[in-house]
Amino acid sequence: MKWLAVLLLPLLATFAHAQPVLQTDLPLKYLAQAGANPRAEPLVIFLHGYGANEEDLFELHGRLFPDFTYLSVRAPLSLDEGRYQWFNKTAGNGPYEGVQEDIDRSLERLRSFVEQAGRKYQVAPERIYLVGFSQGAMMSYQLALQHPQAVGGIAALSGKLNAGLREQLAPVPGLDRLPVFIGHGTADPILPYSDATTANDALLKVGIKADFHAYPGMGHGVSRTEVDDLAKWLFKVTGKAASQ
Repeated sequence: MKWLAVLLLPLLATFAHAQPVLQTDLPLKYLAQAGANPRAEPLVIFLHGYGANEEDLFELHGRLFPDFTYLSVRAPLSLDEGRYQWFNKTAGNGPYEGVQEDIDRSLERLRSFVEQAGRKYQVAPERIYLVGFSQGAMMSYQLALQHPQAVGGIAALSGKLNAGLREQLAPVPGLDRLPVFIGHGTADPILPYSDATTANDALLKVGIKADFHAYPGMGHGVSRTEVDDLAKWLFKVTGKAASQ
């Protein structure tokens, strides 16, 4: 997503910060941008996609809320220098699905990370929000739909429900109150737009009415319009006003 840096550059100039240092005190490595009073504000955790790293989504915080605390996590499985993933893709040329054993192991690490991050920054689970792109969106679904008490809501950008999760998804107490944002490009060549509508349909069946956004002509990426919509969603679920 190198183009994203170009897209947001004029906006980020007003949010200049010292280069963040990679943190290693929690179960997954991460970058952090803490607000002035973390315990009084929500915590947003970014989960990158396949082949990226913790730097990929971190810059989005400059378009959101300056008082929030933002963590951007490095997925646990290394591909090569500077590139990571949450899980391997299943073999074959079928739909994009993750190897379940990889997903389960990464989910346990992620769940522990979210729990410990909440304790570190003194933020209750209901005020922790996951923002995931692609594989990161798939992991956001995994955590929130299986453990809805662990987070306050999720944003799934260009993602999908892994088949294993979709097949076992069932109503559980509190699940229908989980805020979910779905954003997806109609021209996505990696995870087709139908993956987003399929996920939305599955959520409706368990009582979740997602804030669904389609972006005509957008491929597998994040647009400025989508970030603006994400900010509006965060305003709605947290009651906070976004940066201008």
